[in-house]
Amino acid sequence: MDARMHLSGAQGSQQPTDGDRLTVAVEVLGLLADRTRLALVRRLGEGEADVTTLTEAVPGAARTSVSQHLARLRLAGLVVTRKDGRRVIYALRLGHLRRLVDEALNVADHHIGHLPAHD
Repeated sequence: MDARMHLSGAQGSQQPTDGDRLTVAVEVLGLLADRTRLALVRRLGEGEADVTTLTEAVPGAARTSVSQHLARLRLAGLVVTRKDGRRVIYALRLGHLRRLVDEALNVADHHIGHLPAHD
C-alpha cells in the first residue's frame, strides 16, 4: 500500500476510523523500520539538508542509496523538497516524525542501558 494515499486520505472531511489510523501508523513505522531511513529522518529532525549532508549523516551509506531512501520517504509524503539553485533540499513534512524517532531512540536507550521504566 502507498502511505501517501492513506496520509492524504485521512485529511478529508470524514473522521478517520481507528482502522484507518492503525493502517497509516503501520505503514509509517514500516518505512522507519530501516536503519538508513531512520537515520535520515533523525538528521532531518535537526533541520533541512541536501543529499550530500544527509549522506554524511549515514556512515557507510552511498549517495545513491541515500537518494533512493529519500525518494521513498518523499513518495510516502513524509519528507518534502524544495530547490535551492541546483540543489534539492529535504525537510520533514511533519514534526510528529521527529518526536516519533526521538521516542524510539529513548526506548532504545532504556533497553540498552537497562534504565528504569517511567512515563
